[in-house]
Amino acid sequence: MARTVCGCSWALIFIIMSLLVKAKIDVCKRGDVTVQPSHVISLGSAVNISCSLKPKQGCLQVSSLNKLILYRFHRRIHFQRGHSLSSQVTGLPLGTTLFVCKLACSSKDEIRICGAEISVGVVPEQPQNVSCMQKGERGTVACSWDRGRDTHLYTAYTLQLNGPKNLTWQKQCSDYYCDSLDLGINLPPESPESSYTAQVTAINSLGTASSFPCTFTLLDIVRPLPPWDIRIKCVNASVSTCTLQWRDEGLVLLNRLRYRPVYSRSWNMVNATNAKGRHDLVDLKPFTEYEFQISSKPHLQKGRWSDWSESLRTQTPEKEPTGMLDVWYMKQHIDYKRQQISLFWKNLSLSEARGKILHYQVTLQEVAEGNATLQNITERNSWTWTIPRTGIWAVAVSAANSKGSSLPTRINIADLCGAGLLAPQQVSANPKGSDNLLVKWTSPGEGATAVQEYVVEWRELHLRGGMQPPLSWLRSPPYNTSTLISDNIKPYICYEIRVHALSGDQGGCSSIRGDLKHKAPLSGPHINAISEEKGSILISWDEIPAQEQMGCILHYRIYWKERDSDSQPQLCEIPYRVSSKSHPINSLQPRVTYILWMTALTAAGESPQGNEREFCLQGKANWSTFVAPSICIAVITVGVFSMRCFRQKVFVLLLALRPQWCSREIPDPANSTWAKKYPIVEEKKQLSLDRLLADWPTPEEPEPLVINEVLLQVTPVLRCPHHPNWPGKGQRLQGHHASEEDTGSSASSPPPPRALTAETGPAVDLYKVLGSRRPDSKLGNPASHLTVLPVDYLPTHEGYLPSNIDYLPSHEAPITDSLEELPQHISLSIFPSNSLHPLTFSCGEKLTLDQLKMGCGSLML
Repeated sequence: MARTVCGCSWALIFIIMSLLVKAKIDVCKRGDVTVQPSHVISLGSAVNISCSLKPKQGCLQVSSLNKLILYRFHRRIHFQRGHSLSSQVTGLPLGTTLFVCKLACSSKDEIRICGAEISVGVVPEQPQNVSCMQKGERGTVACSWDRGRDTHLYTAYTLQLNGPKNLTWQKQCSDYYCDSLDLGINLPPESPESSYTAQVTAINSLGTASSFPCTFTLLDIVRPLPPWDIRIKCVNASVSTCTLQWRDEGLVLLNRLRYRPVYSRSWNMVNATNAKGRHDLVDLKPFTEYEFQISSKPHLQKGRWSDWSESLRTQTPEKEPTGMLDVWYMKQHIDYKRQQISLFWKNLSLSEARGKILHYQVTLQEVAEGNATLQNITERNSWTWTIPRTGIWAVAVSAANSKGSSLPTRINIADLCGAGLLAPQQVSANPKGSDNLLVKWTSPGEGATAVQEYVVEWRELHLRGGMQPPLSWLRSPPYNTSTLISDNIKPYICYEIRVHALSGDQGGCSSIRGDLKHKAPLSGPHINAISEEKGSILISWDEIPAQEQMGCILHYRIYWKERDSDSQPQLCEIPYRVSSKSHPINSLQPRVTYILWMTALTAAGESPQGNEREFCLQGKANWSTFVAPSICIAVITVGVFSMRCFRQKVFVLLLALRPQWCSREIPDPANSTWAKKYPIVEEKKQLSLDRLLADWPTPEEPEPLVINEVLLQVTPVLRCPHHPNWPGKGQRLQGHHASEEDTGSSASSPPPPRALTAETGPAVDLYKVLGSRRPDSKLGNPASHLTVLPVDYLPTHEGYLPSNIDYLPSHEAPITDSLEELPQHISLSIFPSNSLHPLTFSCGEKLTLDQLKMGCGSLML
């Protein structure tokens, strides 16, 4: 069985070799290509290439018809007719070049004969800088070297190590880029002074080169492993003495350690000889996170440093704070007895805090008494308190951690802007770059020599009703008149900037507004109120939200124009003021309705317009105001005019010119008994004008009760939203508005008979005031005098005449008294103004509203 398997293997090998030989023969079956002196040559050498045809492999028996062509890659370099071709080639580049010989029997077809590759290279250079290293006590020896320039040929490198007792170790790499080898052996630590020699040899087809021998001992090449198990311990939880401990290999004699705060880039280096795995550190900062690393070496002069160990990160213990807080304050007057102080302070630096600040202690005292008036503890960086305006007050602030407190910062509460001679001049704030504001000023004139320091404070523009924004400040020496603000500055925000000049407990200040970037505001101011004051109007508006201002507002603009006019609006430009959000306008015409709106401007442009408001300036009071200041009614009398009645009507008609908003409402007659039943009855009763005239009272009938219709009739309609109760924009005024034809109609010329119909519109108010005929008047007398009765003169029930009136006064009431008591608001008339007739109703001797149903008949409204 074994022989059979072996026989099959040899047969398979023979078949494969036969195929390979046949393939080679098939490739060059027509001829051969030869190269002299070799297929591998050095750079700059020449080479002869020959191509020959085998017998009977030409185009025809005549050899002169054979054309042999030599190609270098795909470029033709030589051709010759016959059975052979020979050419010398020079100047070949480094690397491999392919040559191919072809046979051309016609002008189109070419037959491949054979080809050859020529490699161009250089002799290997001598290997340099041979070095060996063993990682740790139990590591293996690995050597590396510099190969020199590339040979462009296959080159083999052999590493040989010779040791004591004629020990030899050898290893080879056969690769184009071989420059290191690991022998896989460990030099014993028992003989660290024993000598070893390493040498590298490079060989290729053009030559050989060997390095110089490299001699070393174990201590020269060993590289210890990095230390491990690193830890730190501070005595009594104090940074005065902290000990760093670690573990390393036994042959290590020297250590070095480096440490730094984690926020620092530079390291502190310390060498520790015979450290035995520990070292004391005495210069560490309290409450600081440090990073520690350690490296080892087996000998003071020999050997190599190990890699750095893994980092140990730890925070040192706390210590009482040092330094003093930077404190600033603001003072605001509440009233004539009290004032409010607000203190602000900055955080201590890490080196000053030396621990976690738990709280701040604020001590307030009155200087005259010398005793602490108030002690308070806060965790915030600000404190506010109310103190009397009398006396001199001082405040002390200190920071505390778990180990103690810092020295207090003491300041006297004074008026920082009270000394006008110390006020800085020509303050300006302009962007500097993309993230900074440059604030400049000039020294105060006479008080420049007394200035001890400048303080520049800034905060976001404080809008009324919003939260107080945080305050920031910088201190500057007296010889500086500019500072660069970069902290807490954002684009498209307006900042209030104030420059203080301090001298002892006195100070002067100047302020300005500035922004880093600005755009046109996103919205306009909102007009919230318009009031009339002494012939002019006062416009009040709301501040634009801070997030929509997009920088510092420089001006406001108020626009106005007549409501129904197409003319260009007028405008008034107002400089921005923080404290004022109102402005008067004196150029409006009385009794003209105007539309008003506002915009805001920054240095980048104008905002969209805000809301629109309508307003009508009433102007000064006229003569009608003094005649009847609270009555806005018109009286149309049903009957024949007399001189006295005419005077009354003219007087009341003038009162009708008063605006409707000045009237006061009276009870609605629709609540009377008959009015509640009328909607059912009116469907059954209709009365034409003919029947109404047929039922006209005769002299023999009892004397009728003359009724006056009181209605509101205002011309023209006022649309000015001046009175507080005036309807808003888009609402309609209730009431009837008479036309010019109505007012011009004569009651003595009745129109042709026609049915009386109700005017369309809202529900109408019925008769409120009754007139009585004088005792001496006759029935149907056109000149009979009519008397206007005041409402409160008659006994009433919910504002109406009761049904059991036994007496109506016939004497004439004084016109002034009656007018003062007239109702203040009356709605539409039930009669068309151009078709009034003197009507008399036969309803008995006494007539009440409960009995009155538009003529006691079936008259349809």
